[in-house]
Amino acid sequence: MTGQERRTKILQLLKTQDIPLSGTALAKEFGVSRQVIVQDIALIRAENHGILSTNKGYLFRADSGDIRQPKRVFFVKHTTEQVLDEFLTVTELGGTVLDVAVEHDLYGQIRVDLLIETPRDARDFMDRLARCRDNPLKVLTDDCHTHTVAAPSEKLLDIIETELREKGFLL
Repeated sequence: MTGQERRTKILQLLKTQDIPLSGTALAKEFGVSRQVIVQDIALIRAENHGILSTNKGYLFRADSGDIRQPKRVFFVKHTTEQVLDEFLTVTELGGTVLDVAVEHDLYGQIRVDLLIETPRDARDFMDRLARCRDNPLKVLTDDCHTHTVAAPSEKLLDIIETELREKGFLL
């Protein structure tokens, strides 16, 4: 199978999935290394296909470049122990944490897709954080970071913003 054929099949497979597929699972499926999959995903994205890289794996979203819901970027600062509370605040009100970003002095903006849509996603993220030896991006910038949040309405984004402010998370 050529690289282009594999990338076509990867894209087709991702389009049929409702849950993220890990790079490891895709590598096993296609009999290649995880690094080959990472490179394939980069090439697929370069063709403007909506592939999100979440903490659970890759996910196809046709509208990932332009989620139709209203979005707002929140500038926040909190401890690692408060991450779950922050994510639950957003998801329990019906919002989705799309990403996390930090402004690094050397590298500029570093942004990672999260796609935390439900309280369960928030708890799963925290479970992964507890099991891994890596730190969240926010440690690079003294806990300061941003999240892009999507919600069904601007009114709901206003409510989420108010809740985050009352909890002391907003800068």
